[in-house]
Amino acid sequence: MKYILAPVGLAFLVLATEVSATDGKAVYTQICRACHATGVAGAPILGDRNAWAPRLPAGLEALQQSALRGKGGMPPKGGNPGLADSQVRAAVEYMVSQSR
Repeated sequence: MKYILAPVGLAFLVLATEVSATDGKAVYTQICRACHATGVAGAPILGDRNAWAPRLPAGLEALQQSALRGKGGMPPKGGNPGLADSQVRAAVEYMVSQSR
């Protein structure tokens, strides 16, 4: 039975990763884009490597924490307290992946 559960667990892990990437783009589109498409309040614009360059060395975890807690002109969770932490993390991961 242990041999059967391991592959099933791995399949769920892979599926969850794919859903997170999709959720990240959706959350960006619905919430984050309002500021990160135009640079409102100094928000780094999605895809602008120069704007993201000083932030990337801090690492993904630090960027995700900034998004969760808020930083500068950005409110916690982009102003949407209804977002799950995992959705915020996925959105940050998506933005970073588009801005390297």
